[in-house]
Amino acid sequence: MGGWVPLTSNILLQRIRQHQYLRDLRNKLLYLHKMLLDAERITYEKVRGRVSSEELLQLVIDHEQFAWLHRISQLIVHIDEMLEADTPVSQQDVQNLIANTRTLLTPSELGNGFARKYYAALQRDPGVVLAHAEVTEVLASK
Repeated sequence: MGGWVPLTSNILLQRIRQHQYLRDLRNKLLYLHKMLLDAERITYEKVRGRVSSEELLQLVIDHEQFAWLHRISQLIVHIDEMLEADTPVSQQDVQNLIANTRTLLTPSELGNGFARKYYAALQRDPGVVLAHAEVTEVLASK
């Protein structure tokens, strides 16, 4: 009977750490998304003039200039679903999430749509660079 307590404690501790990691990654991605959204808004407003918060929300949903940010939104929603799941998240699911996040957040001047837009955002906005560094730090910790 004594063998169950350490095993249960270890599993519980592992799940708590995993939850903390996912929350941390989610929060860093949310901040990165905000920085990217702010940068994209500035670019948009330079051409078309100021927009209200309500107009911005509609642009984020519908406008092609903001569509590339949906990839990060989807990643955040996926993490939320993992955090709220009734069943424990497997280590493989977490590893897949980390790999997918690393792949997504690899900027490339000549890459696909997201990679190219991400590269451009990193070139023009120091806030995006700092937010990217924070996400990268969390990803490197696993």
